[in-house]
Amino acid sequence: MKKQTEIAVFILFTVLLMAGCGKEEVLISGRTMGTTYHIKIVTGYFKKGAGLKEKIDRRLGEINRSMSTYMKESEISRFNAVKSTGEKFYISDDFFQVMTIAKSLHEVTRGAWDGTVKPLINLWGFGNSEKRERIPEKEQIKSLLANIGFYNIEISEEKYLRKKNAFISLDLASVAKGYGVDQVAELIEENGFEDFLVEIGGEVFASGLRKDGGNWRVGINTPRPGAAYDAVYKAVSLHNRAFATSGDYRNFFEAGGRRYSHILDPVTGYPVTNGVVSVSVIADNCTLADGLATAVMVMGHEKGLELVSRLRDAECLIVVQEEDGSLTDYYSEGFETGG
Repeated sequence: MKKQTEIAVFILFTVLLMAGCGKEEVLISGRTMGTTYHIKIVTGYFKKGAGLKEKIDRRLGEINRSMSTYMKESEISRFNAVKSTGEKFYISDDFFQVMTIAKSLHEVTRGAWDGTVKPLINLWGFGNSEKRERIPEKEQIKSLLANIGFYNIEISEEKYLRKKNAFISLDLASVAKGYGVDQVAELIEENGFEDFLVEIGGEVFASGLRKDGGNWRVGINTPRPGAAYDAVYKAVSLHNRAFATSGDYRNFFEAGGRRYSHILDPVTGYPVTNGVVSVSVIADNCTLADGLATAVMVMGHEKGLELVSRLRDAECLIVVQEEDGSLTDYYSEGFETGG
């Protein structure tokens, strides 16, 4: 009996050893939401992740068909086409979840995040229309501001939307990628994996540990126009956390010696001019991190830090460009980088 027990223990030890030594890192990549995605999954001896890419692409396709303003038949495009204040527009679970988070973001940021700035984004040439590198007329901006305001959309628990202003339109680009990251992470977990990194267009969720047993590390891009995409300004260590960065150094134009970025202030209708060039947020989920990063860009470093310090489980790094061109970092108390 003792001999049989020893044999059984030896077999179990051998199996566990093989499982540990057989760890691999599976890479999955593709295109979605007008950008690319990259996923790393640490697999074991018995589980290799076969068929996961198809499931991921299918899930991302569902989210795109819900919230892509580039698809004429998406839910969000059909909602934007509604020109009535009385119609109940019933929505999917995905759309409802994002709109619920969006409402909270709008409230907690006191309007700094606003998903109804789409007409202004288009006017400035940063939207679906042809890019226009010119400053709009003041009267054009003033006219559109009358139809801006997330509070003009009723979000019912019965899962429908209703416009309070018939000319309101939505653009959820600043939270949709984060939501996509969260949903892909959930899908991977449901398929039995604990250690993985999901990235969509720079927004990230890191679960568990890397193949070598260390925390996942993510780089913050150097916030300067023309900087290489792999130029790392700071590195962040992540474990079971989401990460998102927003910046003004990629999508902008220059006119009259000034830089005008795609980050618009929903109150003024103009690109922000508070000196903030990059905001990175760490949070429990990527939908929140994504939206907060955009909101803090609008709020500026003082109000942004004040907001994040009040929120549970959220941290941020705000980079401000000084008048002499130098960069100054402002951290929330719990934000840590590895250099």
